[in-house]
Amino acid sequence: MDRVPHRGQADEALRRARAAPSAKPTRDDEPTALWATARVTELLGDDTTLLPRYGGREWGCLPNAAPQKAAAVFTAAEMWRKYGDEEELLAWFREAHRARPPLASRKTLAELNELARPQPPRAVTASSGWPPVAIPGRPGWRRHLVDGKQVDRLDNAQESAA
Repeated sequence: MDRVPHRGQADEALRRARAAPSAKPTRDDEPTALWATARVTELLGDDTTLLPRYGGREWGCLPNAAPQKAAAVFTAAEMWRKYGDEEELLAWFREAHRARPPLASRKTLAELNELARPQPPRAVTASSGWPPVAIPGRPGWRRHLVDGKQVDRLDNAQESAA
């Protein structure tokens, strides 16, 4: 069964990620993450209520001077920096949880080797409605289809050049 979190669950998970101790920053982004966390902490203090989603209706209804509004901006920017586009992340989760065909249905190594074995060369055959076909190993010769028969002829351009 394909289980993908609905948008509300994903939004909540992304908003809670700033406080998750398991999401430790790496050495390269540690200063940025610490700075963003410090700004959000300055704005909110010990308030643990969920922030409105940046750009959402609840966020737009907040006064411009509301600390929750600014904290939501910092949190959204930090999520973008860490995880990229939210829609892209959710699409990745959907693809990662997509049902795959069972391993037993795949081709075996012997079957793949058989398919990769070189095939014998095909005979050069002219076809109705197509131009003449060059004959390998015989420069200037072309195979034509004339009255249902394969006929080899020297190309006129080659004759006039000689």
